[in-house]
Amino acid sequence: MKKIILLTLPLLLLLPACATVTRGKTTAWSVESTPSGAAVRTSNGYTCEATPCTFTIARKSGFGVTLTKDGYKSYTGQVEARVSGAGGAAMAGNLLVGGLIGGGIDASSGAMNDLYPNPLKVILAPIDSNAESVVAPEAPKTN
Repeated sequence: MKKIILLTLPLLLLLPACATVTRGKTTAWSVESTPSGAAVRTSNGYTCEATPCTFTIARKSGFGVTLTKDGYKSYTGQVEARVSGAGGAAMAGNLLVGGLIGGGIDASSGAMNDLYPNPLKVILAPIDSNAESVVAPEAPKTN
């Protein structure tokens, strides 16, 4: 009986990382622009030659992003990593069932976060206009 306990104890310590297991450390993050075809560069080293494009990015932390297109003003902004509803629920369940070890794993891996905005939708302003390139407003959510 002692052998079984000693063999299963290390496995039990891995179970508490609930959000890490159910959501993973990375997520798909997309960029769109109007007009399409803008080049994308992020502060964490990702690039794309022409929008729309999608990257698989760690949820752990936010980053800067720049979109450029000939004939249009560039856009520079930030993408934030914030605790999501699903990540927060997984973290709460983890703390209740799995304890501090799993909670620590989820917090340090970024599994409880989502990236905002996602997708990033940018409206590029022509160079000869008075307008600035901006993030498109989110569409209203319907239930």
